[in-house]
Amino acid sequence: MPLPSSLIRQVLATCLGAAVSLGAIAAPRTVCTITVNSPDERESFRRHLPAGDYRFVELVERGRPDWLASACQQKVQCDALIISGHFDGGTEFYTDRHDNSEYLSVEEMERASCSDSCPGVFSQLKEVYLFGCNTLKTEARQTVTEDIVRGLLRSGHTAADASRVASLLGDQHAESNRDRMRAIFKDVPVVYGFSSLAPLGRTAGPLLDKYFQSATVPEIGSGQVSTKLMAAFSNTALTVTPGLSEAESKATLRRDACQFVDDRLSPAQKVAFMHQVLKRDMAEVRMLLGHLERFAASLGPAQRIAGTTATAFETIAGDHGTRGRFLESARDADEASVRTRMMALARNVGWLTPAQEQAEFMRTIADQIARGRVGRDEVDLACGRGRLDGQDPALHTLAAGVLKTGKVAQVAAMACLGSPEAHARVVRAVTSAHADDIAIAQAYLRHRPLADAGEVRSVASAIAKMPASDAQVRAIETLAQQRVSDPESLRAIAALFPLAKSVQVQRAIAGVLIRSDYRVLGQADLARTLKQHRLKSPDGGDVIDALLRVLQAG
Repeated sequence: MPLPSSLIRQVLATCLGAAVSLGAIAAPRTVCTITVNSPDERESFRRHLPAGDYRFVELVERGRPDWLASACQQKVQCDALIISGHFDGGTEFYTDRHDNSEYLSVEEMERASCSDSCPGVFSQLKEVYLFGCNTLKTEARQTVTEDIVRGLLRSGHTAADASRVASLLGDQHAESNRDRMRAIFKDVPVVYGFSSLAPLGRTAGPLLDKYFQSATVPEIGSGQVSTKLMAAFSNTALTVTPGLSEAESKATLRRDACQFVDDRLSPAQKVAFMHQVLKRDMAEVRMLLGHLERFAASLGPAQRIAGTTATAFETIAGDHGTRGRFLESARDADEASVRTRMMALARNVGWLTPAQEQAEFMRTIADQIARGRVGRDEVDLACGRGRLDGQDPALHTLAAGVLKTGKVAQVAAMACLGSPEAHARVVRAVTSAHADDIAIAQAYLRHRPLADAGEVRSVASAIAKMPASDAQVRAIETLAQQRVSDPESLRAIAALFPLAKSVQVQRAIAGVLIRSDYRVLGQADLARTLKQHRLKSPDGGDVIDALLRVLQAG
């Protein structure tokens, strides 16, 4: 019996709708990959995902530094994103391979995410896979310090309220790796990463193979957390989180951070926003210091003198009330590095002249000396500042007082700033009987190496006269970092090898020689001395063996 025409039309319509629906479902998902280091993870996904259901797009273009911008301009629509690279420092994905030099900075990712200039790569994502150490580490990158609490009290908060606000600030501005990745991949349902060490590619690849073999139906790009993937990586630090949502309190911080990097805003608009931030409670300004510094440093001279941008900077420079509060907060900072950073920002926005900033730096060092807070960090800070021109009366006055105390860390800070008397005192500290003094001298000499052969010989001679001790080992290791080339000094150090009473001293001596031009000592004679007088190693091969191999190979 023939079917009614109305029923035939209904069946055809249903079939057509089903076909359209199936076509939509069958549209291949796009897996974007950013392969900075190991390709093992990417290749495992490729091997196991059906070619008809998934297409792969590698975003890295070898030899092209702006490859991320290129990918954004091509409007690639990504359903899943796989990033492979080392990430230990938390600022960029990088490689340890010698055949390429690719990297991906977190700052560049933040700019692309905030500017909405990369809608395909970032905004359509269902899943992100971050194959790198510490990518979702929860440890706070900055914390609220006591001086920030003091600032809250000074601005009128009660003790209880200051404690509450400090706690909120600490949570809001912790900026852990996990926080930054959640902000970059805002609203992405699933972000996988590692809370500590991640397996290398050669290990992660087989683990992914294990996962795909257990998952009969591919889950990639579904936007759902895979329990089977988590199980396959159960012996690692793999963890998972959703991207930041607009409803969360930390979305406010993301909006602030985005104002500094959003390419849709003009430099003048960003400078005006910086001014708004600087007028906030100084406790919050302190927590946003990194963002303020990076933005201020990103503006080149040409941008600064552009009409509207120059006007915006002039407005900041003329805000004497905010300037006063900012400088007061900076001078109250407990950490010399924070105080110095704030003064540098003050100069950058027009609140201090270079001479005034220099005076503030000298005051910072003087305050740290008065408080007895000078250590290796302060030495690094002073050396990073560079030598002064020698005409600053404050330097002469401060150095004269410090040289009387005999505290090596304080003397080293003065040496960094250009005091020749302090430099000579630190050089003598290399052969001190106190390991802490030698450690300070070692830190100083990384910035200010021994000046000439005379200094090297003086140190080598003094080391030869030291009694066998841990201090002597440290002194020799300090000399090794100088990469000695003076033959007389090398002979003095090599002569200690047969006399050494401990394998630690002999190893330290070998450390000097292997970094030097040992040929001046006669390779055959030196090798013979090492073999004849070396003490038995309690834990296998060491630098002495390495030196012997080099000598014999030559």
